[in-house]
Parts: sequence; C-alpha cells; structure tokens
Amino acid sequence: MTTKYRIKDLPKDERPREKLVKKGANALKLEELLAILLRTGTKTKNVLKLAEDIVSKYNKNRLKNISFEELRNIYGVGPTKAVQILAAIELGERLFKPKEEKEIYIHSPKDVLKETSHLKENKKENFVVLYLDARNKLIAKETVSIGTINASLIHPREVFEPAIRELAVQIILVHNHPSGDPEPSEDDLAMTKRLVETGKILGIDVIDHIIIAKSKFFSFKERGLI
Repeated sequence: MTTKYRIKDLPKDERPREKLVKKGANALKLEELLAILLRTGTKTKNVLKLAEDIVSKYNKNRLKNISFEELRNIYGVGPTKAVQILAAIELGERLFKPKEEKEIYIHSPKDVLKETSHLKENKKENFVVLYLDARNKLIAKETVSIGTINASLIHPREVFEPAIRELAVQIILVHNHPSGDPEPSEDDLAMTKRLVETGKILGIDVIDHIIIAKSKFFSFKERGLI
C-alpha cells in the first residue's frame, strides 16, 4: 500500500499547523493554509508541495471562485477535500464580506430581467453582457454596444475581454428590441451562434441570450437555441 506524504512528515518548523499555533493564522501563506485543509499529499509530493502547485495554477481570485468540478480534477484532491476547501472559502467570504455588499445570483431569465429592467423602455438597442462565476454569482455587467445591433457590429473581443479580466466562467447576453417584439432576427441568431462558438474556444460558456421588449422577453436557452 502506498503511503501519502503528510504534514507530520515535514520538518517541525515547516509544518503549517504548528506555525499557526505559534504565530497565528495571519502568519501563514495561502499555500500553508490550503495544506492544512488538504491534510495529505500524493504518493509523489507532500501536502505542502501539492498546495503550492494548486496556488501557482489558480491565482487568489480564481481560487476564490473555483468550482467543485475544478477541484476534483486536481490530482490528489478527492471529493471530501474538495468539499472542505469550498466550505472554507465560503465561510471566509461570509465572515469577512462587507455588510453593504450585496451578492446577486442569476438562476433564471427573471433574475436577468431584474438586473436589466432599464432596457424595457430604452428607445435604442443596447447590448449588455452579464459576467458570472462558477456559482452563478454576478461579478460584472457591461454595456457592449448602443444603437443598431447586428452580427457584424458586435465583436467577440468586446464581449469576452471583460470575461477574461473578471475571471468569469460563464456569460449571459442581453439586448432589447424597442419595437416591442422580442422574437430574434436573423442577425440576432447569427450573432448568438458566433459568440457561443467563440466562448467554447475560450472555455467561457454563453448560457443564455435574452431579448427584452416592453412586456415580453425571449430566452434562447428556454427555446432550446443554446
């Protein structure tokens, strides 16, 4: 049976737990805190090296928004460790989040409409993109274009640059039809297809495109078009 390298296999002055007890949690590096949660390494690397590799692969913002599936894909992180890490991240978020900060989660077209209700009465077409993390939390909202919207005018770079900058893993496209008819035009269909394909290449999912009219809306996802 293969024995995993554990924290207690490290020299005493390098053990994160002992360091935390002696100097306090603030004295520990991010990888040392992560090593305490991981507890054991793999057959080829001790737990501190495993934690260092994870931190080097995912910067602080990406680690904060990491998903269960991403953690499970890391060699040496099983489902139990993945759950413990996610629980610790969420605990820290809730304890130290400023009280005035309101988190917004997008789970349905109704949630999207709440965040883009101003588009209903707009007399010009506006193209807005909602940027979400792996847990569907809204992390950014950008107006990409104002005026006539067609497939040739909406460039994928303008849509996906903020996603890369904000470390979003999924996006929702939103635009309005001042005419009052939310049915997609040929340009809407072509533009959506182009952006979905670009998202697949970049690893950023386009999970819906919602067209808003005065009293109605059209969801590409609900109609099976995405």
